[in-house]
Amino acid sequence: QVQVVESGGGLVQIGASLRLSCTTSEHAYSPYAVAWFRQAPGKDREFVSAIASDGRTVYYTDSVKGRFTISSANTKNTEVHLQMNDLKPEDTGVYYCAATLAQSRQNIRRELNYDSWGQGTQVTVSS
Repeated sequence: QVQVVESGGGLVQIGASLRLSCTTSEHAYSPYAVAWFRQAPGKDREFVSAIASDGRTVYYTDSVKGRFTISSANTKNTEVHLQMNDLKPEDTGVYYCAATLAQSRQNIRRELNYDSWGQGTQVTVSS
């Protein structure tokens, strides 16, 4: 069973930065594709960003483009970071990391693509 653990959330003011980290248990025979989703209070969980198994191809939802950067610390993508700059109140929510060994990118923005999920880390942007 793959374990996914997020860290780095917190309470910050508008315009501040946070760096989320996601670690995935190793022993994988190929690189993971890793994504971040978030869920604001009273809303459905939504896609934020993903990094494909090649460790280079990245994806973002429009609202975070230019502010968030996803990156991987190793070739298996077992340590992935989400650098979040210029945070806004609408970025508030629980951020979940998800991982999969599936190589297809067709559904990389969709929850169904991922079979391993973390417990989430809270990000609160205060005005």
